[in-house]
Amino acid sequence: MLSEERLDAIVSLVDKSGSVTVQDLVMQLGASESTIRRDITALANAKRLVRVHGGAMSLKTKYNNTEYEVSKRRTMYAEEKKMIGEYAASLIEDGDLVYIDAGTTTEFLIDNIKMGIDAVFVTNAVSHAITLSKKGYSAYILGGRLKAVTEAIVGSGAVVALGVYNFTKGFFGANGISIENGITTPEISEADLKRAAMRQCKESFVLADSSKFGLISQIAFANIGDVTVITDKAPNDYSEYDIIAVSDNGGK
Repeated sequence: MLSEERLDAIVSLVDKSGSVTVQDLVMQLGASESTIRRDITALANAKRLVRVHGGAMSLKTKYNNTEYEVSKRRTMYAEEKKMIGEYAASLIEDGDLVYIDAGTTTEFLIDNIKMGIDAVFVTNAVSHAITLSKKGYSAYILGGRLKAVTEAIVGSGAVVALGVYNFTKGFFGANGISIENGITTPEISEADLKRAAMRQCKESFVLADSSKFGLISQIAFANIGDVTVITDKAPNDYSEYDIIAVSDNGGK
């Protein structure tokens, strides 16, 4: 295949799927990995696609790489987050060991935990740990580097600390949810921590308002088929996945 034909073919495949990996393109086009990587770079420079970690994404795909300050995120989709938090909190039972990820949607979960429930909580969010403790719950916080913009503890120390826990349930935030690209977040250290925490969870729930569907951030930390998503409203094309839409009275 000639160089120009291959470049056109890459753009066509990316636009059709929304995103593709380097390995996908190697298999479909029969070119070497180094050639495909050079092609992606050239196409990105020509603004015909977006280069992402391990592949490429269509310019038509909604890309979400913005991390707002926590104070601003608290006011975004607040009513939807409240509904999601209320439902998620109802899943916590006596005897649970619960991991709660940093984020404003998980903050609404904490606001709605039943008083006096006999559960233990672990989190990587400073504000979450303080709120849980003030409400009288047994709460533990991971040690590591503090990321100011999300008020989250991240880093290798926090990942190692997770290894001693066997959580019954884990509740996670996300910046994007995509069938092709999975559950994503903009920053690799937070993705590493989310991934490590999910490995220690018997059940993993992603709490995300409906604006997150179809968005893609830089780093994937889970496949959509491996989690239960709790949201206010889900698009029709996600019906085969384990999604709870609380605006539909908690039905899938």
